Amino acid sequence: MEMIWQGITEAIRLLFSGDPEVMEITLLSLRISGLATMISLLIGMPSGTLLALGKFPTRKFWMSLVNTGMALPPVVVGLVVSIFLWRSGPLGSLRLMYTPTAIIIAQTIIAAPVVTGLTAAALQQLDPRLEQQLLGLGATRWQVIWALWREARLPLLAALMAGFGSVISEVGASMMVGGNLRHYTRVLTTAIVLENSKGEFAIALALSFILLLLAYLVNLLLTWVQQRKPQG
Repeated sequence: MEMIWQGITEAIRLLFSGDPEVMEITLLSLRISGLATMISLLIGMPSGTLLALGKFPTRKFWMSLVNTGMALPPVVVGLVVSIFLWRSGPLGSLRLMYTPTAIIIAQTIIAAPVVTGLTAAALQQLDPRLEQQLLGLGATRWQVIWALWREARLPLLAALMAGFGSVISEVGASMMVGGNLRHYTRVLTTAIVLENSKGEFAIALALSFILLLLAYLVNLLLTWVQQRKPQG
């Protein structure tokens, strides 16, 4: 209990003292995970919509791949991305290994199946007659999709929260492709692992509390957006 109390005290001190390195790590974590979540949203919502509404022979096969991807181990993602980005890899000439961009790529691969699968599930739960009714009223295909997204906005925002949660707390892939470089690729999760390995448990706990606070505040904002009543 004493160590936990020390961690809480240290977290409060680091936050209110405005420690430059902690602020840098926190902002980098938010930027990387935020960008990865947004990219996964741009990939996952159209893909999930296609899987939910599309009628093609291989639909079940792709759906099974997405469902498998939702449980994809981050270390496997880190390994595959490392192979591609390494100097001798297919994308080695881009020199992205051990950069924030490499972490964003890895986290996008982790979050995209989550957003895709939950988007497909959200749209499949809607009354199938709604799509036919909209088409019967003369709506275009894009208008139908937009209307269905609005109808399923609550579970879609839940998909966004799940996608963000899957990457803000991720450590394996970030460590493998980012290298945990100080002032460059060190994020909260990799910093926690580093401090723990050094035996600095109070600082590791403090960073853990900051990570939990960051995740809570982001999800609090998304929950407020999700639960507020639409005007009119």
